[in-house]
Amino acid sequence: MTAVAVAAESRIGLHRLISRPDDDDPDVVVVGRAEIGEFVELPAVYGDAIALLREGLPVGAVERRLAAEQDVEIDVAELVEALTELGFVDSVDEQRLPDPAADAPRSHFRWLTARHVSWIFSWPLKLGWLLVVAAALVTLVTRPDLLPHYEDFFWSEYVGLTVLVNTVMVSLTLSTHEMMHLTAARSLGVPGRIGFGTRLHNLVVQTDVTAVWGVPRRSRYRVYLAGMAWDFFLMAALTLLVAHVALPSLTKALFQALVVAVLMTIPFQLQVYMRTDLYYVLRDLLRTRNLFDDGLAFARYLRARAVAWLRRRPCPVEDPTGDLAPHERRATRVYSVFLVGGATVSLTMFALFAAPIAIVALVRAIGAVADGLNGGSVLLALDSVLLILIEGAIQALFVVTFVRTHRHWFRRRRPAATP
Repeated sequence: MTAVAVAAESRIGLHRLISRPDDDDPDVVVVGRAEIGEFVELPAVYGDAIALLREGLPVGAVERRLAAEQDVEIDVAELVEALTELGFVDSVDEQRLPDPAADAPRSHFRWLTARHVSWIFSWPLKLGWLLVVAAALVTLVTRPDLLPHYEDFFWSEYVGLTVLVNTVMVSLTLSTHEMMHLTAARSLGVPGRIGFGTRLHNLVVQTDVTAVWGVPRRSRYRVYLAGMAWDFFLMAALTLLVAHVALPSLTKALFQALVVAVLMTIPFQLQVYMRTDLYYVLRDLLRTRNLFDDGLAFARYLRARAVAWLRRRPCPVEDPTGDLAPHERRATRVYSVFLVGGATVSLTMFALFAAPIAIVALVRAIGAVADGLNGGSVLLALDSVLLILIEGAIQALFVVTFVRTHRHWFRRRRPAATP
């Protein structure tokens, strides 16, 4: 960010900022800029200083005003420099500054506003959601034969075709799941964008709604839970259609396969050590600000302390939770146990089961293709080709996404060039 001299007579132009009281501390304000997803917590007096700067008062006048009205002395010039580094300052004495928003990823569906989507989260719609889900539960109690079963996933004897169609259906459902997160954010006036990400060995679709920090905690739960609310509504609606509507057998089979596929995503949300939807709910319920990163830092600290103890040396790392509030420190330390334990179990299960299953399926598919080329079943060969293409595309997308989101690792570990 370009350094700009700030004098007592300087007048500061600010970008459109969000400013609200902190959820837990009335003496703290949250100030941020939604366009770049940058938010900070400041003492309330600094929030007052920002408000006065926005009114057009010079830096020196703001300092004198606060000293007279609140009997506090703050360095407003230093505050302006900090805000400039954050990308909050638009101009100093009418001299425009580079705007980091120009390089920030653009929000998706920018035309979508609260006026378009607020009705989705109204009480009549919430009541309708409850009625549909309740009716589906009653139907399952009275018709236990409709309870999801893993065999419902395989609606065709051709595995490749089954996987292709189911992948398309699940992709559309996941897109709607993420769109619900985005819609919930827009109902609160918050921008966001949808993209791919990775969680350990999983490729995921995710919605970046960092600017949700600009709304009170109670409203943020709407954004976190909107996707799962859609999942339950979809499963309930499909169950009611299968149970009470005369549908072709293939349509029923596809609906039941989709119910199984969506149901399989619910346990994933419980894996809060991977920053799933429920992780964000847990983070806010525990009144923590950065539960995952703080928990990971504490786990690394414990590892460093254990290594130092084995080597009979002092630990080179300080406890990263030492500066946290007592309740946040306790929550972070407990969460770090689940983070390490959960990640270890997930990676172990992947190594012992998921990876071998995928490898065996690939080998069998290649064998079926080879048989087809040598006079075997052409349909089975084509089915195997579909399976190879689908799984190959998913794994390739995972690799590309992983490299893109972790490119800093590769830059840091790249050997220095030699002449």
